[in-house]
Amino acid sequence: MVQSKKQKYIFLAICLVPTFLMFAVFTLYPLFSGLYYSFFDWSGSAQNKEFIGFDNYIQLFNDAIIPNTIIHDYFLVVTKVIGIMILAMFFAVALTQLKIKEAPFYRVVFFFPNIMSVVVIGILWTFIYNPSMGLINSGLEFIGLGNWARPWLGSETWALPSLVLPSIWAGIGLFMLMLMGGIANVSKSYYEAAEMDGANQWQQFWKVTLPLVWPQVKISVLYIVMTTLNGSFVIVQVMTAGGPNNSTHVMGSYLYQQAFVQFNFGYGAAIGVMILALSLITILILQFMLRRDKIEY
Repeated sequence: MVQSKKQKYIFLAICLVPTFLMFAVFTLYPLFSGLYYSFFDWSGSAQNKEFIGFDNYIQLFNDAIIPNTIIHDYFLVVTKVIGIMILAMFFAVALTQLKIKEAPFYRVVFFFPNIMSVVVIGILWTFIYNPSMGLINSGLEFIGLGNWARPWLGSETWALPSLVLPSIWAGIGLFMLMLMGGIANVSKSYYEAAEMDGANQWQQFWKVTLPLVWPQVKISVLYIVMTTLNGSFVIVQVMTAGGPNNSTHVMGSYLYQQAFVQFNFGYGAAIGVMILALSLITILILQFMLRRDKIEY
C-alpha cells in the first residue's frame, strides 16, 4: 500500500514523539535542573533559594575532599576495567574455544550476579568482609594466615581496594557474554589458517581473536567507565557510606552526602555538573585512544 508523505510523517511522529518526551522528562529536565540549581544556595526543601552565582563552583575547587573523590573514582575505573576485561576475556575464550561441555551452566553461573541488585551485592560482601565472622578472615585463619586478617572495610588503607572485588565479581558475566558473542562470529577458517601458518594458541588470540572482537572490547570498556563514574556511589553507600574518614568517598557518594544528608542541595548539584563534565571528557579521550581501523580478513 502506497503511503503519502503526510502519512509517513504522522507515523514517524507517533514513533518518535513519545520517546523524545520520555528522554526530555527523565534526562534533559534533570540535567538542566541540576545545572540551574548549582547556582543557588538551597537546602532542597526550603521554599526560597538564594542566587549565589559561581560560589558553589568556587567551593568545589577549594574543597579538600573533592580531589580525593576524583582519585577514588578513577582508581575504581582503572581496576574494574583491568580486572573485568581480563577475566571476562579469559572465560569467554575458554568457554568458546575449549569446547567445555558444561559451558551453558558456567554462563548462567557467571551471569547470575548481574541479575542481583547492587544493594544485595553490597550487603552480601559486607558480611564476607566482616572482621569476626566474614568468609575472608575465617579463610585466612583456616589456612594459617590469620596475621593477614584485618577489618577490611574499617581500614583507611584497605577499604577502597576492598570495593574492587565485589565490583569485578558483579560485572564479569555481562561482558563475558558480550565477548562470547563476538568470538562466536569469528570464522573457524581464520584459526585454521593461522594454525597452518604455525601460530600457537597465544598468537591466534593476539592476531585473530582480539582484533576481530575489538568492537565488543571497546563497547565493554566504555560501558564500564560510564557506569563506574556515574554509579559506583551505590556500592560505596551500601558498604562503607564513604568511610572510614572519607577514605572511600567517590564523587557520587559525596554528592549524596552533601545534597541529602547535609541538605546542601545547590553544592550537590555543582558536584553533579562536575561528574557530568569529567564523564564526557573521559569518554571522549577513551573514544580517541580505543579507535582502531576496521579489520577485515
